[in-house]
Amino acid sequence: MLEQPRQVPSVAAILAPILARVAVADQPLLLALAERMAAARYRAWAEREGDAADRVLLLGCAEREDEVAARIESLRPDAKAVQQRLLEQNPDLVELNRELFAGRPLREQYAIQAKGERLGANTWKAVAGASKHAAVRELFLACATLEEESAMVLETLLQRNRMLD
Repeated sequence: MLEQPRQVPSVAAILAPILARVAVADQPLLLALAERMAAARYRAWAEREGDAADRVLLLGCAEREDEVAARIESLRPDAKAVQQRLLEQNPDLVELNRELFAGRPLREQYAIQAKGERLGANTWKAVAGASKHAAVRELFLACATLEEESAMVLETLLQRNRMLD
């Protein structure tokens, strides 16, 4: 009997309760923390990757995640202090991030992350649309593009390796 694949969890549904507890002005910095966690995850995947070309692709994704986080953090001079406070007030963020991927086959992890990248791109586009300042709007749109690039990498890896069901 073939084992049925598990449903890929909704990153939006998992993050929603945490975001609801955070002031709207601080939400981008909370999301920047999630970007940093994703960068670490990409680096861990790259370390285990046997194919050199795929390792380079995954490391590129890690760099994009760090770039998104850095751009968001650049908008607030107090970013590091706010992020520290956010982690103290929301200690479940790290655990939820870990649990989302723990014990899942790599193909499921990639699928979850790809959906998370698409969600991130849409989130940054929405934040850009709400911004009154052109330069800030462009920064958020650039972040959306970086997210979409990483989603495409994962989707390509999933397709190429026939990891999609």
